[in-house]
Amino acid sequence: MTRLFVLVLAVFFPAAAPATAQDAAGPAATQAEPAARTPPETAAEPLIRPAGESDLSEFKWTRRVLVVFADSPADPRFMDQIEFLRDGEDMLRERDVVVLTDSDPSARTPVRQKLRPRGFQLTLVDKDGEVKLRKPLPWTVREIAASIDKTPMRLREVEERRRKKAGAAAGGN
Repeated sequence: MTRLFVLVLAVFFPAAAPATAQDAAGPAATQAEPAARTPPETAAEPLIRPAGESDLSEFKWTRRVLVVFADSPADPRFMDQIEFLRDGEDMLRERDVVVLTDSDPSARTPVRQKLRPRGFQLTLVDKDGEVKLRKPLPWTVREIAASIDKTPMRLREVEERRRKKAGAAAGGN
């Protein structure tokens, strides 16, 4: 499956193919990284994947969905956005984000039909299924993370983690 994903990326993102091919070196290369870097449940899942027949409802309550639309995979804004996302992968995984790409308007994917983009568009859909952000230009992961961190759902997640840590620390003493 990983090799198929790499092949698809190599076809749609020629400039990104060398970096992606290195990632496809095999499971041993992935396992050599520290386990603390990415949560185990998401380590095997690709962060960035084609929208294909994905429906936003399949991510409801489990993942935030960042959708990157363009009219062509050669759009410089699209390529810049993908590069930004790859550079900030850890920050996105920490926030339970999955990235869907759709650079073929003629494909009429379910995601494209629901969100109706015009040209390049970056769209953030929160875990509750609500659109939280639409941008016509690429954003850095730092900007995206700041937007996510302001949402009530993310604030609640951070507070729950703090309580768990405080409870574990109190229980361990």
